[in-house]
Amino acid sequence: MLTYAQAGVDDEKTTKALRGIMGLAKETFRFRKGKLGEPAENLGHYAALMDFDEFYLAMTTDGVGTKVLVAEAVGKLDTIGIDMIAMNVNDLLCVGAEPVALVDYLAVREPDERVFEEIAKGLYEGARQAGIAIVGGETAVMPDLINGFDLAGTAIGIVEKGKVITGKRIRPGDVVIGIASSGIHSNGLTLARKLLIPKYGLDYEYGGRKLWEWLLEPTRIYVKAILGLIGSVEVHGLAHITGGGLTNLKRLTNHGFSLEMPPIEGIFKLIHENGVPLKEMFRVFNMGVGFIAIVPQEEKETALEVLNKHFESFELGTVTERPGIVVMNYGVKL
Repeated sequence: MLTYAQAGVDDEKTTKALRGIMGLAKETFRFRKGKLGEPAENLGHYAALMDFDEFYLAMTTDGVGTKVLVAEAVGKLDTIGIDMIAMNVNDLLCVGAEPVALVDYLAVREPDERVFEEIAKGLYEGARQAGIAIVGGETAVMPDLINGFDLAGTAIGIVEKGKVITGKRIRPGDVVIGIASSGIHSNGLTLARKLLIPKYGLDYEYGGRKLWEWLLEPTRIYVKAILGLIGSVEVHGLAHITGGGLTNLKRLTNHGFSLEMPPIEGIFKLIHENGVPLKEMFRVFNMGVGFIAIVPQEEKETALEVLNKHFESFELGTVTERPGIVVMNYGVKL
């Protein structure tokens, strides 16, 4: 049995350690008080929002994490850029913002033309899928600090005032719709790596694919699907299911959720069979659902029709009065 904390990533400890930084960061809001770009307090959850008169500018930052170690180990670097862009633009979508632009940060041990070229391929493909421009970036060569490379980025989006999706309109009885993930995405890789690679090796064949192929499957980019949804139906809440698994839904509302998740398949089945408890699985991984939309009951059919034009989407359950997340078909409470 292995948990995320035992693998070296303790979410509770991290949250406690960040409180001081977060508190000081919020104190800086007063430096923009009454000025263009004043932060909107208590509005953002996945992305920060800044006031620009007619609209809010949404901003988020993220990286790829230890997925880069797998990419380095097998010498396949042409999809990591997709992951980085996905992690950023999918978060912007959660407040109803349309992603617009991104700047990247690439830190390397030493400059390598082939490495740069392969990473650039993924960045281009991610930008194409997301419909954004990469308007700048920074490359840092740090042989004393970096062993290999690290890739991160900061993205911005725009959302009209009055169209921000905060989760405040979520009500009991609303329908929860799941959009299929492409696999493990870019979360929980530390746990997956430490559990599976020492035992099987990256070339282990499972379900017709090698282990490294399962681990490197690019994170799905949901921009076109979610912008299409926002333009077609009333949307009460949006959640990118990343680190924290289904507990990401708690960012949106104090109401609860009664869900029935898809069968545990692929890389998730392999991880679970190797000793990760069910509750931990749903707390760490997306479990086949990479994005969730919450809509009123009367909008369900239209929402499913719109989303299924892009990716497999399905009804997961409903919002409940009682707090907490219950995965009914697996008997898991979060």
